[in-house]
Formats: sequence, C-alpha cells, structure tokens
Amino acid sequence: MAEPQVLFDYTGHLPECPTWSESENALYWADILEGEIHRYHLSSGQHSVLSFHEEVGCFAIREKGGFIVAMRNAIWLTDKHGLLQRKVCDNPSNPQLARFNDGGTDHLGRFYAGTFWGPGDYNGAMLMRIDNDLTPKVIQCDIHGHNGLAFSPDKRWMFTSDTPNRVIYRTPLNEQGEPGAREVFRRFEEGEGIPDGAAMDVEGCYWSALFDGWRIARFSPQGEQLEEYRLPVRCPTMVCFGGNEMKTLFITTTRENMDSQEVADYPLSGAIFTLPVSVAGMKKSRLVER
Repeated sequence: MAEPQVLFDYTGHLPECPTWSESENALYWADILEGEIHRYHLSSGQHSVLSFHEEVGCFAIREKGGFIVAMRNAIWLTDKHGLLQRKVCDNPSNPQLARFNDGGTDHLGRFYAGTFWGPGDYNGAMLMRIDNDLTPKVIQCDIHGHNGLAFSPDKRWMFTSDTPNRVIYRTPLNEQGEPGAREVFRRFEEGEGIPDGAAMDVEGCYWSALFDGWRIARFSPQGEQLEEYRLPVRCPTMVCFGGNEMKTLFITTTRENMDSQEVADYPLSGAIFTLPVSVAGMKKSRLVER
C-alpha cells in the first residue's frame, strides 16, 4: 500500500481548500489563519503566495481568470494577483463569531461556502451558494462547522460534513441542482477522528480527512469504510485529486492550536502530502459567471 509523501519543504498554519489546476499543472491552497492563497507548480517547484487582509476560508478559480474568495466578512471576486475587484456578498453569519470555512464548486460551476461558528454554544453556522449570475443564497443552516463539500458523479447528491458534530451528511439534488432534505451518511465515534475536508472519486466514493484521527479514509456510496491511509501527523484538514490522470491525492494538514512540544514531536504538522491512488478523482469545476 502506498504511503503519503511530503509534497515539498513547506509547513503552514492552517492549510485548507487544496485545488488542482490541470491546465497549469499546479496545486493551489489557502492558509486560512494567515490570510493567504498559495500556488505550487509541480514541474518547476515554484511556490508563490497571495496575501489578503483577513482570513481566507475557501476559494475557487474563476473561468474568466482570478478567484472567488470567501473571507471572514465577505465573498469577493479577485484578479489573478489577488486584487479585490467586486464584493459578491457579505457573510450572512455574524462575522465576529463565524468566519467562512470549507467550500468549492459544483458541476454547474456554482460556488459554495460554509461558515464555522466560533463560540461553539449552538449550531449557528450555515452553507451558502453563489449562483452563476453571482446571486447569493443560503441553502442550509443548523451547522456548527461546515466542511467536507463534494458532489457525486451522477450529480444526484451533495455531501457535507459538520466537523464538531462528528457527522457526514448527504443531500439529494434535483435536476437543477437544488437541494432537498439532508440525511446522515455516517457518524463517528470517539477515537475515529472527525470528518473534515473531502473529495469524491469517479466511482462515487467519498474521501474524508479525519481531523484528530491521523488518517484519510475512503467510504463507499453506502457509507462503508473501504480504505484508510495513516499519516505522520494528527490533523489532516482536506483532500483533493489532481496530477496525472487525477490519480494523486493531495492532503493538507494543520498545526493550529498545537503546543510547541507537539510541533517538535511531529514537525510535519502543517505540511502538504501526496498519495498515489488507484482510482481517479472528480475534477473541480471553475466558477462560471454569466
């Protein structure tokens, strides 16, 4: 069985939202707490960083060039240099208490971004969608910390996770991609890790980064664990597919809230890992604006 390998000599604070650009042969990701979007070009080894004025919860690459970026207070369109061009909408949550977190695009090129409720006293976070005409719409509430967005190959299901509540949900989608009532896909017990960011493969299996669990797991469309891959760090945050034939899994990890002793014991916390896999992953759409 293949083992995860470090992508290159880098450790971040809270790397998240890995996004593969096939046309560039490059991996993008956000460091949420540093307010950054990173790019690593696999062929040349060139690493570049775009800096923003507040936390970057998630982002997607635009079909027209540049990015759509969900920051603490608002979602913005930017150019390829990260310069703000247009505010799409404000954070529908209280931005002092809930920043944007996990997000991505569906097969129609619409952008989704969820929030994370910081106080933790109730499920005060939500998931919103930015349509192709840039109209914002809140589509789910009653969430503590949104993560794990992925869509099934048959376009019938949206998967999400609520990390603090230890649950993965799936939500049926109609032919227009509108969501129905979500249902529980899998719950996690103490010691299994908690479901964070995720990606979908072409067989309809869901790959989840199990935060606090030292591992990545692959689940069948019925929620059965099929495979797991152990990591040398405690907290993976998200996965995405990329590379040749979309058969490389990129894994972000974090060192957020770790004391100096844990960082010394596990110095790869915050690194990005790669893992060759036998099944191809689904490609992420770019944001489509009409």
